[in-house]
Amino acid sequence: MTHAIEIDELSKTFTVRERPQGRFAALRSLWHAPKREVIAVDRISLRIEAGERVAFVGPNGAGKSTTIKMLSGILHPTSGRVRVAGHVPWQERQQLAYRIGTVFGQRSQLWQHLPASDTFDLLAAIYDQDPATYRARRGVLVDAFEIGAHLHRPVRQLSLGQRMRCEIVASLLHAPEIVFLDEPTIGLDVSARATIRDLVREQAERHGRTVLLTSHDTGDMERVCARVIVIHGGRILLDETIDALRRGYIRRKLVTLRTVEPTIELALAGVRVVKRAPHRTDLEVDVDITPIDAVVQAALRGGQLNDLTVEDPPMDDVVQAIYARAEADARLRECAS
Repeated sequence: MTHAIEIDELSKTFTVRERPQGRFAALRSLWHAPKREVIAVDRISLRIEAGERVAFVGPNGAGKSTTIKMLSGILHPTSGRVRVAGHVPWQERQQLAYRIGTVFGQRSQLWQHLPASDTFDLLAAIYDQDPATYRARRGVLVDAFEIGAHLHRPVRQLSLGQRMRCEIVASLLHAPEIVFLDEPTIGLDVSARATIRDLVREQAERHGRTVLLTSHDTGDMERVCARVIVIHGGRILLDETIDALRRGYIRRKLVTLRTVEPTIELALAGVRVVKRAPHRTDLEVDVDITPIDAVVQAALRGGQLNDLTVEDPPMDDVVQAIYARAEADARLRECAS
């Protein structure tokens, strides 16, 4: 496999102006404003293979969007080396544009007062698409994303979910090898998010596209990607498969017991009752203290089971645990210095 994206020691520092307090200090700052440097991305290195679907997650200000903008050539890095599809993004931006697609959830590439179909036609011309090939590809994407009924309405009249489908279609019209999706489901309702996730994953799998997805929604990460990179404070904290992430960070299980008896009592260390209802008991089990098979055996001794399910906690809990550990480590470093 070839590397679709190669990053070595990539950093980005911004210089920001401080706003001093007080009227006279603010007036003086018009000529001599104090400045400070903010490190947005701090010497990150990673490899993404062709065809991989990777989630790039982190809290606000972690450096996700800044990294995406450097990879797509919008921003120049302060230092480091990057190759995307074999190109240096900020030096070969025009050549790279033919090989990547981008969707920024908070910035539209569609003209608000025009129908999406007009933007599609313009993008086909910009990317030098053969007319017959373009029409065929557009037809396939329009059907896949179910936007045929919305193509000829002004974009400003579309719902957010409809617009995001059109945004993703626009990014795929020139058949890019690599797709950058920056918060593509932000603001969408549950149903629209699920639809967008499934469509993105299906398109990537069918055409072997590389996907780098940033999101605050862990559902995006689980439904679309097989690998997750967690960034915090501009540094990569963790780079794992979704399965390895669960195994490494989840030490609790959610157990649901459905019993013939109205209630069942379990007195086990590390087992907490989360919720009770007639003939149902929801438990949280710390598997470091009590293994699941011990819980099952105790439940069988305590009553007759109709059903039993064992689940992992939501991925949100995993990611929050990673952030909490990172913040605790940062505080320890500050105290040590």
